[in-house]
Amino acid sequence: GFRQEMTADGFASLTREDAGMHVAFLRRGLEVLPDDQRDKHVTGLILAFTVDDLEGELARLRAEGVVITMPLTVEEWGERLFQVTDPNGVIVQLMDWAARPGNQPPRATAPAALCGGTS
Repeated sequence: GFRQEMTADGFASLTREDAGMHVAFLRRGLEVLPDDQRDKHVTGLILAFTVDDLEGELARLRAEGVVITMPLTVEEWGERLFQVTDPNGVIVQLMDWAARPGNQPPRATAPAALCGGTS
């Protein structure tokens, strides 16, 4: 999974070396950001992370006082998820596929509307 690489006031950096991935969360208004980026809000963005222990993560976040903005939900296609929202409006979704055989996502194509087509 991800590990915390660095934190400071208004900043958290997570990394996952096996996937070559790095995610940084910055507080809005942070002075190290360029002036034109300091006060922007995010819209239309969901960061989704598949986790091994969804209920454990939910309990841990609740114990830390994090507001759960979408309760644990099971979708008809087998995805289980819950969401939190950071102060900048970034939705962070934790999920698993435990409701599906073999804990695997379904193989499907995106709806045509998402690909620029019509449905």
